[in-house]
Amino acid sequence: MKNIIEIEGHKAVVSLDPEIGLFRGEFLGLNGGADFYGDSLNRLREEGALSLKVFLEMCAEKNIQPLRTFSGRFNIRLAPELHEAAVLAASSEHKSLNEWISGVIEEAATKLINPPYRGGDGGCGGRSTRCRG
Repeated sequence: MKNIIEIEGHKAVVSLDPEIGLFRGEFLGLNGGADFYGDSLNRLREEGALSLKVFLEMCAEKNIQPLRTFSGRFNIRLAPELHEAAVLAASSEHKSLNEWISGVIEEAATKLINPPYRGGDGGCGGRSTRCRG
């Protein structure tokens, strides 16, 4: 599972690189690569802030827009059976295929970016914080 953290208003995906025994972060939504490594979450955040600063400075020097822009359109290829199933699911909810897929993606992305709050223990080992279950 990949986790997402925020550093100075920018989201980054974090994973473990078992070959070198470090956490690896990579900023999302940038017009280029800005990855960073750390042996702890605190160190990862420090390195992420430094990596982001260098990336933004380089973009400013080269007069490059640092953030990637999204058109709101993309193509998707599915197995014919899955395509048919999606059309049936959309129709059963009185939605177009586009509306249905947009809703499914929104729900999945919202869960990933903003996991639900679970008060009390919430399955987080006694912590009362946002967590993934």
